Parts: sequence; C-alpha cells; structure tokens
Amino acid sequence: MLIEQRVHELKAIIAGNDGHNAADGRFARAVDELLSAVYDDIGTVSSLPVRALFDLFVIKVLYVGRQSRDAAIIDYIGSLLEAYIDARKLFPDDEHGSPRRLYYSDMLDPEKHPRDEPDVYEAYRRYADSALFLSGVFPSSLTPRSRPKTHLRRRTSSTVDSAYYVATGKQMYRMAAEHHHNECEHAPRTLAMLGDNFELYADALNEVSERYITGFDFGLIADKMLDAMNAGEPAAAARYGSLLRLDRDPS
Repeated sequence: MLIEQRVHELKAIIAGNDGHNAADGRFARAVDELLSAVYDDIGTVSSLPVRALFDLFVIKVLYVGRQSRDAAIIDYIGSLLEAYIDARKLFPDDEHGSPRRLYYSDMLDPEKHPRDEPDVYEAYRRYADSALFLSGVFPSSLTPRSRPKTHLRRRTSSTVDSAYYVATGKQMYRMAAEHHHNECEHAPRTLAMLGDNFELYADALNEVSERYITGFDFGLIADKMLDAMNAGEPAAAARYGSLLRLDRDPS
C-alpha cells in the first residue's frame, strides 16, 4: 500500500539522520499529506497495517512536533503502541488467570513478575512500557476516584495516579538499562533515554491519543469537509460533518 510504503520511507530518512532532526518543511508536508490521505478513508474499513498508522502518528507528534532526534525512540514508541493493542500485555494474568494491573512493588518481588517474562530485565521493561502507555494514552484512567465521606471514612479514597506511573516508569526504564544483556534487542541507551525523558514521551503520547486514537484531528476533518463541499461531493461532506458534530459541546 502506498501509505505504508511512504511511512517506511519517512522512517528511513529518520534512521539515516539519526542524531539530529531532519523534519524540515518538505518532510513536515509529506507527513501532513499522509495524514490527510488516512482521513480520506475515515469511517471505512482499511487494510492499512496498524503499525504504519502508529508510526505515522508518532512521527507527526514527536519527530515533527517535538523535534526528536533519536531514530530508535521513534521506532520503540511505535512498537509500544502496536503491542498494547493486546490488553493482555497491559494487564497480565495473575496466578488464577485473571487480569491484573502491575505496580512498582510487584517488580521488587520476583514472585510477582509477569509469568511469561523470561528474566528480570524484561519484567522491568514491560512495567515501564505499561506505565508509559497508561500515563500517555489513557491518563484519565489514572485519576484517583473519590467516594463520599462517612463517619467511618474521613478522607476520600485514592489510588495510584499518573504521577505514580511517571516516577516508577522512569525508574524501571533505568533499571532495565542497567540489567541489559547481550541477547536483548533494545540498546541500554534507548532505555535510559526513555527513562530520562519519560515526561516528554508521555506528553507526546497524550497528543497522539487525543488527536488520533481516542479522538480525531478536527481541524483536518473540517478542512476535508470544506474540500468535499467545494468539490461538489455532498456524501463525503456529510460524512466529515457527522464527525465534527462529535466535538460539539453537549450543553
């Protein structure tokens, strides 16, 4: 598919310029053209591989938008998004076969590590990946829930929040880098960078989520609707218009 091929070409440019950012005006326009092409078929079943989509979103938000310079980081985060389509990666089974959320304390107890991880390094990295995914893609799911106060409950209940996963995710990436072994496909430098710049990558993933995963790029959709109207394509204009109505304030 043409879009997939062009995404690979963009990644080749990024890899060939590893260490500095090559997102000049021409590169940025190429990314925007691909995003526009993706939205041409919005609302229809697409055969475009999801990894190509995630790579494109990461390139737009992190490489173009935040001037990232490391090719391995771009590839790693695209891979992370693809991996966590499978919720079992995010919530591995416990000893009873029920899904559970991982906590930092679990990583300090070898008996509580995910049962399918081959070594402590992979357990640390997996926890850090899930922390980055949760705090970046679904930060609202980490908002502590409040319960009404009663005579027995003087305070609102709380649970771990986004700050918890930022702090512990950073630490786990650093620990994974320190426990790196020769058979691992990820370089210690990449894992250390993920730990050192965790907040930056979580912020980028939050934008990816809001604009492309859990939401839409409504500015691009509005442009598409106007283009369809000007081209005399009422069906296409109506399709984009229906998506824009999702962004209206219900009040």
